[in-house]
Amino acid sequence: MIKNFVRGFAALSLSLTPLLAPSPVQAADPTETTTLADAVHRIPVADEHREGYTRTAFRHWSAGAVKSDGCNTRAEVLIAEASEAPSVGAHCKITGGEWLSYYDAQEVEDAGVLDVDHMVPLAEAWDSGASTWSAARREAYANDLGAAASLVAVTARTNRAKADQDPSQWLPPLPGAHCRYVSEWAATKLRWDLAADPAELDALAVFASGQCKDTPVAYTAAS
Repeated sequence: MIKNFVRGFAALSLSLTPLLAPSPVQAADPTETTTLADAVHRIPVADEHREGYTRTAFRHWSAGAVKSDGCNTRAEVLIAEASEAPSVGAHCKITGGEWLSYYDAQEVEDAGVLDVDHMVPLAEAWDSGASTWSAARREAYANDLGAAASLVAVTARTNRAKADQDPSQWLPPLPGAHCRYVSEWAATKLRWDLAADPAELDALAVFASGQCKDTPVAYTAAS
């Protein structure tokens, strides 16, 4: 499990700190945590431009975080987000397991009916600043395992209904998922220093001033 591996690696790193570092100085936590209202003001506003976009400009799915396990990024997300762990066979064949698609509260027992959604779709990222990035940075974005909000396993029908739309155009069909969704959208925009158009910011602001005003937004800037 990716999450367990990361947690285990972190614990190991902490245990080795006295051996590796002569100084007791602790590095500052790079994670920023704020409110949705403040996050909306941190996102730069800009008009969007789709010119030149192709999905192949974002190479995915890559070999994932664990290069030796035979699982690509998509598979690693499915394994990490399972509520009941699946069996992982040769060539990363996933069988069994259970998932909860938070967009629509659907319990899923077949990984084949799930999509791994880019929280901020690739086309939207392109429109919002990724068109100026290097190919390597676009690949890093499309395979971002460094933030749990960036990639999410959901039912294929909700992912395809969403397509490349922003929160002014589409929200999860489950009303109870809206605060989480808009906070994770804002976190992803801030993580990758992406802009938002006025209608998109207005939609986020409606939630930030209403039902989601206390929803935290946590993000770490992508390197």
